Amino acid sequence: MATPITFSGFNQIDFNVILNAVMTQESQPLVALQTQQTTLQTTNSNYGQLASKLDALSTATDALSKQSSLVTYAAASSDSNAVGVSASSSAVAGSYDVIVNALAASQISVTTSTAADANTTIVATGGTITIGSATISVSGPVTLQGLRDTINADPNSPAAASIVQTAPGAYRLVLTGKSSGASNSFTIQSALAGSTVAFADFDNDGTSGDTASDVTVQASDASLLVNNIAITSTSNSVQDAVPGVTLTLRQKDPTRTVAVTVAQDNDAAADRVQTFITAFNDLVKFADDQAAAAKSGKAGTLANDPVLKSVRNQLRTALSAVHGTGAFKTLAEVGIGFTRTGQLTLDKTALITSLESDPASVNDLFANSTTGAFKAMGTLIDDYTSAGGFVFSAKSRISDELSRLGRRIDDFTVRLAQRRAALQKEYTAADLAMTRLNAQKSALASFGADLSTSQGA
Repeated sequence: MATPITFSGFNQIDFNVILNAVMTQESQPLVALQTQQTTLQTTNSNYGQLASKLDALSTATDALSKQSSLVTYAAASSDSNAVGVSASSSAVAGSYDVIVNALAASQISVTTSTAADANTTIVATGGTITIGSATISVSGPVTLQGLRDTINADPNSPAAASIVQTAPGAYRLVLTGKSSGASNSFTIQSALAGSTVAFADFDNDGTSGDTASDVTVQASDASLLVNNIAITSTSNSVQDAVPGVTLTLRQKDPTRTVAVTVAQDNDAAADRVQTFITAFNDLVKFADDQAAAAKSGKAGTLANDPVLKSVRNQLRTALSAVHGTGAFKTLAEVGIGFTRTGQLTLDKTALITSLESDPASVNDLFANSTTGAFKAMGTLIDDYTSAGGFVFSAKSRISDELSRLGRRIDDFTVRLAQRRAALQKEYTAADLAMTRLNAQKSALASFGADLSTSQGA
C-alpha cells in the first residue's frame, strides 16, 4: 500500500484528497467491468440452476419413456412372515397358492473335539485340511482362531469357519456351507499334523460328512407347491415358480396355504407421472421467478433469455401435441393437463381409469418408439442438456466471456496501481516543493524584518 502524502500546510492543500478523487474518476471503467462480471456470474449461476432442473426433468421423463415401464405389477403375500414376494417388470397378473413343505438349508459340521481356548492353545502344527474339493494348507502351529482364519482366507472353500463356545473352557470349530441345497454339501478330510481337531466320522472311513450322522445340519433343498405344482430349489429365494416374481421362503408349514397375488400397480405408475409433473412445474416456477426478478430490476436473470423461453415453449407444445397410435392420442385424455398459469396437473383417477381400461394404449401414448409423448420429450430435453446442447453452449460462452473479463480486470487493476504510484510520486514532489517555498518565504520574511530594524537604527 502506498504511503499517504503528508499535508504540507502550504495553501492548505491535501494531496491525498486530490489523489483519491483522480483515482476514483479513472477507476470508473474498472467499476463498469466488475459490474459486468457480477452480472455474467449471476447469469452463469442461473444457467446452472436451469441445467439442474432440466436434468431432474430428464430423469423423470426417462422413467416414462420406455416400453412397458409405465405398466408394472406388484406382488402381495397373505402371510409375508412365511413367504415374502417381490415383482419384476416381467411379472404377469395372477393368483397363486403356495405351500412350503421344507426350507433349503446349508450344511453345518461341528468338531467333536474342543479346545481350552480359541487363541492360545495350539490345535495343529501344519499339514492340510480338505473341505469339499478345496485343499487348504496350514503352515506352522495354529490356534483354533488361526485355523479358522486360514480356512476363511481360501476363496475355494465351500464352507465358512467360525468358533463357538459350547461350555466353559470348551471351544469348537464350526463349518457352515456358503450355499444352501443338497448339491452344496461337502466332506471333510483332515491331514493336519499334531492335530487335536476332529470331526464326526461314524463309518470310520476317514471322511466326515459323507453320512447324515456326521453333520449337525444336513444340506437340503427347499420344497414347495405352487398351485399344486411340486417345486424344489437349492435356495429359499425362488425366482422361477411364479413368472416375474421372487418368492422368499421364511417358514415351513405343510398345512398352511399362502395366497400370492400379482396385479397391475397403477399407483406406482401414477407416482412416476407425478414425479414428472413436479419436475416440470419446478422448471415453470424457475422461469416465472426469473421474470419476477427481472421486473424488480435484478441483473443477470434469464427472463429474456432465448434458451429458457425456447425450452419452455417447446416442452408445452410437446405435451399438448398428438402422440401414439392407440386409442389415446393426447395426455389430456389420460388426466395430464395444464392450468391457466402453465403448470401441469394430474387427475389421478382419470389416469388409473385409463390404465385399467386400456393399459396398452396408455403405454403407447407415453412410450411409442417413434410417436410417444415422453420419447419426444426425452429427445427435446437432450437437445438442451447434452454436451454441445443449448444450455451447455450458453454456459461455455459465458465462461469464456468471464475469463476474458477477468483478464481485462486484472490488467486494468495493474494499470491503475501504476497510475496511482506515478501520481503519488508527482504529488509528493509537489508537496516537497511547496514545503521548500514555504521555508523560503519564512526566510525572506525574517530577512525583511531584520532589514527594517537595521534601517530604523
